[in-house]
Amino acid sequence: MAGEKVKLLGYWASPFTLKVHWALKIKGIEYDYQEEDLPNKSPLLLQYNPVHKKIPVLVHNGKPFAESLVILEYIEETWKQNTLLPEDPYERAKSRFWAKFVDDKCVPGIFGTFSKVGEEQQKIAKEARENLKILEGELGKTVFWRYENRLHGCCISLDHLLGSDC
Repeated sequence: MAGEKVKLLGYWASPFTLKVHWALKIKGIEYDYQEEDLPNKSPLLLQYNPVHKKIPVLVHNGKPFAESLVILEYIEETWKQNTLLPEDPYERAKSRFWAKFVDDKCVPGIFGTFSKVGEEQQKIAKEARENLKILEGELGKTVFWRYENRLHGCCISLDHLLGSDC
């Protein structure tokens, strides 16, 4: 797909942006990157994601895509090389489930642990530990799932946030 224009709007510390960045790298897709100043959102970000006004946003040939999991599915469906998900539909669905679990349960809990104080911090830290134990239990079941699905699955967020190598 020569001549395509791909641009990623993101923020360096965002695990959601990093998932998209890693997917593009794994797929071998060349792209331009625009770092966003989150308190002062660029006109391009507001134009391409007027609903949520959040990063990441992937722009492919002028068409914008928002929300990291949606972007990952678009990347997987558009560029067939170096697949991110398993071939088996059940395993693909499982990968998507755990990716959503990380985004919905683990990431907010981990970030909340650093941004809250007192009882609220203790409560969210406890919830984060419980969710990470659930995730660890699933990831520990098979080495294949852990490594074959690093991008769309859960390891990718945990690698960055916790500095682990899954």
